[in-house]
Amino acid sequence: MKAIIKPQIFKAYDIRAVYPAELNQKGAEIIGRAVSQFFRQKGKIGRRLRIVVGRDNRLSSPVLFNGLKKGILSEGEELIDIGLSPTPLLYFSVWSRHYDAGIQITASHNPPQYNGFKIVDKEANIIGINSGLMKIKEIALKMLDKKEKSLPGVLKKEKLVDDYVEFNLKELKNAEKLKKLKIVIDTANAVAGIMVRELKKRLACKIIHLFPELDGNFPHHGLNPLEKENIKYLEKEVKKQKADLGVAFDGDGDRIMFVDEKGETIPTDFITSLMARIILKEEKGKFVYNVCSSNIIRDTVLANGGVPVVWKIGHTFMKEKSKEENAIFGGEYSGHYLLREHKFCEAPLYVLFKILEEMGLSGKSIGELIRPFKKYFYSGVINFEVKNKEGKMKETEKKYQKGKISHLDGVRIDFPDWWTSIRPSNTEDILRVVVEADYQSLMEEKIKEITEIIKGNK
Repeated sequence: MKAIIKPQIFKAYDIRAVYPAELNQKGAEIIGRAVSQFFRQKGKIGRRLRIVVGRDNRLSSPVLFNGLKKGILSEGEELIDIGLSPTPLLYFSVWSRHYDAGIQITASHNPPQYNGFKIVDKEANIIGINSGLMKIKEIALKMLDKKEKSLPGVLKKEKLVDDYVEFNLKELKNAEKLKKLKIVIDTANAVAGIMVRELKKRLACKIIHLFPELDGNFPHHGLNPLEKENIKYLEKEVKKQKADLGVAFDGDGDRIMFVDEKGETIPTDFITSLMARIILKEEKGKFVYNVCSSNIIRDTVLANGGVPVVWKIGHTFMKEKSKEENAIFGGEYSGHYLLREHKFCEAPLYVLFKILEEMGLSGKSIGELIRPFKKYFYSGVINFEVKNKEGKMKETEKKYQKGKISHLDGVRIDFPDWWTSIRPSNTEDILRVVVEADYQSLMEEKIKEITEIIKGNK
């Protein structure tokens, strides 16, 4: 078999490819060797590296695992196979067991034909374009045309799902308060389903598991819960079951979305705000959130004695900033929630448990808990196809030059009663625009003005 590794599969934060056209089993073997060599050079380690590998349930994941396994073992390293695992479980296994590195085989929310690798160091920091992924790419592409000698490695297996669930359950101090609750959890035939099986054994609430069967074709709907089409089944089931809460995970289980008792999707910024209100009762500290997020997060953090920190969009950026600030919590617009106690990795189960506990203790529905956050009128992300992205951003900035202007991530312009964030896509001719205002009519007016600027012929 000839190795296939297309250069374009190395992305900003991970490796994502169409299997087997852009990455095949032999290519995975070479990447396994390249990852081993990278960490050995980086750490100047004189013993076997201990590299933990987990995988989602895509049809190509076992094949790519076999390739990775052969490559890592051929470098003489110790490979710890944790089998099927959501990505947060892989991160947990790295930092809790003090392994040297970790690789998750996944393509997150991409369609079934995609697969790839998320690579992390011993602190579960993502190895991305600015932290070593380009070096791994360089090593791998050089190895395509030469034969490497093989060393004897060591293969071990571990099952850590129970440990991970129990670790999260430690934060649930009033488990008996959950007895009256009924929740629906949609795992979309993806790997997060293995966690829900354990939750059904351990939680006092009634859990209805939607699409629990692991099926790498993901036959029922797509894996990105931010897309309305993919959440409609959960919304319908919550209403049908008269459930108290709906929960959706993405393809590799590191993002979580919520639906209220009326079957309406809860904005992620409301979840971050609710977590601020819950967590800051116990400990004061910093909350990191995205530049395109609602001001309700800022307001709620301040009102509860915390320190709001606005930052760039992107998992790696958020993790680095959260660590730099030693923040208690980081809430991403996309549904990633980072926790200091989890080494600034995603903590979806922690968020779920805290929300359920708050519902149980307060006796309030999730709708009642989030009602105070419905203060502003928020447009959501509006995408505009445009070639001259920089030019249109400058035009908008000129139009609103009397506002407070930030270039932290694209351009954000703040006025006392409204603001806008305009960010260029890194990969497409698209501008992503958000507008928030104190009144709906003002929001609509500003959307119209900005639309005219971006779609204008100037």
